[in-house]
Amino acid sequence: MQYASDGQIHSLADACDHLAQHFELDEDALKELLPSGHYPVFRSRVSWATTYLTKAGVLERPSRGRFRITVRGREALRHGETIDNTFLRQYPEFVTFHDGTDAETAQGSPTPQRLFPETPPPVRDERTPDELLEYAYLELRKALVQELLEQITHCSSRFFEALVVDVLVAMGYGGSRKDAAQVVGKSGDEGIDGIIKEDHLGLDNIYIQAKKWSDKKPVSRPEIQKFVGALQGHHASKGVFITTGRFSESAKSYVKNLNCKVVLIDGEQLGQYMIDFNVGVSARNRYEIKKLDTDYFSED
Repeated sequence: MQYASDGQIHSLADACDHLAQHFELDEDALKELLPSGHYPVFRSRVSWATTYLTKAGVLERPSRGRFRITVRGREALRHGETIDNTFLRQYPEFVTFHDGTDAETAQGSPTPQRLFPETPPPVRDERTPDELLEYAYLELRKALVQELLEQITHCSSRFFEALVVDVLVAMGYGGSRKDAAQVVGKSGDEGIDGIIKEDHLGLDNIYIQAKKWSDKKPVSRPEIQKFVGALQGHHASKGVFITTGRFSESAKSYVKNLNCKVVLIDGEQLGQYMIDFNVGVSARNRYEIKKLDTDYFSED
């Protein structure tokens, strides 16, 4: 609001540059992305702040992507108060937008009529709606990973081997489901639980170790060394060790300096892969987040 107080028309890009300099933000802060990795947090917050201020009537948009202060905005600045969501709630237009209530309700009507009956109560959080949505998604995903791992602990070792096959095939390894199933869980040779194709053509093989493991004690370096020894015995250059548990730091450090390529997949990562490749999970709800198509409104 102070930036807009000169009464001039400003663009969102110019506002971002000005605010970045004013708050002395470094490159790391400016490059920080939302959990989806698609949009900068800083730009998202400036954009939403502009939207909130416009909906409250303290800013106006004379043209696409530009804004300037209004008479109401100048009055708000004269009060000298912190202009945040709590301050903006004095304006019925903002309450209508933020809470999804009609104008009459926003002004104190005793008979509230919500525009969107299924919209939850407003969240008292300074994060933008984009951030709230993405962090809520991450929390749901984290909880689902834990559910998956808990469910796997009650399954047999044979089922776990089949689950590993499904995940690897879904990721594009092992050729067909039938091909992969024929070789995983069959070997049992010196720590090798199976061998799958790296691709559909079978240009190279990947050796698999799949172990259900308690999360109370990590998979240690000696276990990985046994697996690496088995790989060397087969003159193999690629291996994947998959567990429902976790790996010790010494185990993770050990595989970094090997001549062969060994990938460690712990329970957390396995759960993430199951979600990403739709193994053992199904969609409960689906939401589309849409944005304005400015090309549609172009009259040029």
